[in-house]
Amino acid sequence: MDLSVTNIGIFAIVGLLGVGFYGLLACRNLIKIVIALQILVKAALLGFITAASISNKVNLGQSIAITVIVADTVVAVVGMALAIQVRRRMGTLDIKQLSNLRG
Repeated sequence: MDLSVTNIGIFAIVGLLGVGFYGLLACRNLIKIVIALQILVKAALLGFITAASISNKVNLGQSIAITVIVADTVVAVVGMALAIQVRRRMGTLDIKQLSNLRG
């Protein structure tokens, strides 16, 4: 098997996707879920850059990656702020307990 840059990128993408999906499925803490979503976005970014490298359009891949990084940072900050406010008001970050708080 030839370990080229493309193959290493694909292995890294699959690994990051696996870690991100495991984090989403295994964790019930809101902050850990935001971190798992960040890992999934990093896998998507690596996929954009790898696809751009394969098609010889590196500049396009980098510009898309920068745009996604900016948008993703805003989403992460808002998600963390919401998690902090939920912790202050409800006293917990556990999704199971938060779903029981109806009314």
